[in-house]
Amino acid sequence: MGRVTIFRLEITDQANEVSLFSAFSGQRGQRSGSGSDGTVAVVTASDAARRLELLDDFEQAGIGWIWATDAEGRLIYMSENAATRLGQPVDILLGQSLSDLFEVDPENPTAKSDRPLKFQLAAHKKIADLVVRFINGKTRSAPDQTWWLISGHPKLDADGQFLGFRGSAKDVTVEYERQLADSLLAEYDSLTGMANRHRMTRRLDTTLAAFKEAKRSCALVMLDLDRFKQVNDTMGHPAGDTLLKMVGERLASIVGKRGEIGRLGGDEFQIILPDIEDRGALGELASKIVQFVSQPYPIDDKHAVIGTSIGVAIAPYDGLDREELVRNADLALYAAKNGGRGQFRFYSDDLKDEAADRQTLLDELRNALENEELALHYQPVVRVSDNVVVGCEALMRWDHPERGSIPPSTFIPLAEESNLINRLGEWALRYACIEAAHWPGAVRVAVNVSAVQFTDDQFVDIVADALSKSGLEPSRLELELTESIFLNDSETTDSVFSRLKQLGVSLALDDFGTGFSSLSYLRSAPFDKLKVDRSFVDSCTTKDHNSIKIIAAIIGLAEALGMDTTVEGVEAFDQLELVCSKGAKYVQGWLYAKAIPNSELVERMEAGEFCIVPNGPDRFRPERRTMFRRIGIIHDDHRYEAIIRDLSIVGARIEGLLGVTQGEQMVLDLGKGQLVVATVTRTTERDFGVEFETPLVNDGAGGLCTRHRVSPYALAAAGMPLAALGSSSIAIFPRSEAPKSPPKFVEVAVSAGARAA
Repeated sequence: MGRVTIFRLEITDQANEVSLFSAFSGQRGQRSGSGSDGTVAVVTASDAARRLELLDDFEQAGIGWIWATDAEGRLIYMSENAATRLGQPVDILLGQSLSDLFEVDPENPTAKSDRPLKFQLAAHKKIADLVVRFINGKTRSAPDQTWWLISGHPKLDADGQFLGFRGSAKDVTVEYERQLADSLLAEYDSLTGMANRHRMTRRLDTTLAAFKEAKRSCALVMLDLDRFKQVNDTMGHPAGDTLLKMVGERLASIVGKRGEIGRLGGDEFQIILPDIEDRGALGELASKIVQFVSQPYPIDDKHAVIGTSIGVAIAPYDGLDREELVRNADLALYAAKNGGRGQFRFYSDDLKDEAADRQTLLDELRNALENEELALHYQPVVRVSDNVVVGCEALMRWDHPERGSIPPSTFIPLAEESNLINRLGEWALRYACIEAAHWPGAVRVAVNVSAVQFTDDQFVDIVADALSKSGLEPSRLELELTESIFLNDSETTDSVFSRLKQLGVSLALDDFGTGFSSLSYLRSAPFDKLKVDRSFVDSCTTKDHNSIKIIAAIIGLAEALGMDTTVEGVEAFDQLELVCSKGAKYVQGWLYAKAIPNSELVERMEAGEFCIVPNGPDRFRPERRTMFRRIGIIHDDHRYEAIIRDLSIVGARIEGLLGVTQGEQMVLDLGKGQLVVATVTRTTERDFGVEFETPLVNDGAGGLCTRHRVSPYALAAAGMPLAALGSSSIAIFPRSEAPKSPPKFVEVAVSAGARAA
């Protein structure tokens, strides 16, 4: 057998000091360079010509190539065969920066480093087995990409001065693209092509770690699909798969390049949004996602309709690591689902106990129904031409013995999730028919019907029985339905519509314009009325808003289809004037009357009050939430404690401070890092009103919050004037020195029972 000789080649180019190179050659029998007696002619260190010949043979064989740079990172040597493989003359490549020719693949999940090549070269450290892509103006999706595996060592002179890199390279295109294909299977969802749970977990870990160091924020959005199981069960799993793909496409069109979307499995999706902590922008994005995802999906000549619920948590405010942030986003999602679905929620600390509280409330609702603790109140619907009452909407009320008045928006979703809604809805229908039977014959009663009730096999029989036992004329009963009834089987829906119309009852489509608003529903369903949702009325008087245009369009559409229209939520004369100018004929809202008990309604009817003269403010003002909440107020270098009594999007009413004058500027500390710059607009002996520099935004739970919060990172910075803040805010640091000026205001005690006029 021939000997195996290992060569250690130290190759030196007189001009460029080419790097050390190692190679081995297996010798079996007589070889080129062997002596006539069979001995091996060893290539010695002094035989420069033969060493260069071996280097040329090595480079030409394509086993690997050599490259070298100067101290500025510019190529001073590259194997000619390597340049040929890149499709470039070597003279063109030499002199260019290595980092301009190659880049590290940022999407490689197995890469040893995710730092740019330019950064690694600038560090003057050893580079080992780094996969890079030849750029040359090509995009990442180019079909003829070239991938190299490079290694390099820094070259230093006798004084330790950096001279450049000396390195080797080999083409790994085939192997790397196979690895990419394998990583796609491991990192991406095979159905939607989106990132899977494994990839999203890794990306969130790395993002939060990097952002913590850089003191940056990152929002995490969790969502799952409402009623997706119903699509799978009724249309089959292939239809469900198609639906998931379409949902993914819609999410991608909404989110765009702002973040990364992943499908975690089933109907669960996750969105990572770096550098977004503006809760106003996040709320707008979440609302848009809810709206777009809820639009019908054409599948196999049918229309599948689903919804989505969304939970949002933001680092660093709601968590610093992945586990905490995901857990809190899940809690927010759970709250959104339990709040009635088709909603979004921001995480807050009080969500942690919400599950147990909701179960307690559900048990108490069952008891309230059994013990007849529920009641119906009625809100008049008025004909604006003569202010005559033409009907009343039955609204459920629950006066809890300990919790006080609980709004329907809280307990109706609970009833729907537990199937208690059928019993609750039947009770409301029967009770409303009995009470309305004693009203004047011209007045109708409207009863809300949930989608769960509508799909009950006994629903039409229950309606017929309620009419029969109460003696109410069918034409005086109006059933208010929402577009969610169309989520069910169309044949069943059409059958229920037909049977209800045979009974002679009227049908109204409630909350029109806020849901799917498909014109096909109006074409196929026998509605007699459209109800314009109050959300459009609330904003119709604001500048540069499309709400009034939408109201006008709905009224025009209803007239074209021979339907009536009722505009809900009119509370001020400027709103009334505006909707009437667009053709509104029937109005419902506080400007005419709030919902009142049946006894009061009957008393007014017996007194002949079938007309209601509108009475209310000239201009609509955003709703103010009455409360008794302790807040902090920062003025100059002092912090005061005060009580906020009323809160709206644009301002607040505050008690507990004396000496406040109009025009004063202050900062309100609403807690949890929420700071609001405000100006005092009015003062009295008891309180003062402020106007916010930046309006508050919807928190997704019917409350208000600031767009931004003071970051814990910012509070940790030294020398900020926020030292005057108290413990009610996050991560507050103690005052470093005494105040430089005397306090301007005087704190006074305020009790919760004090007058809140």
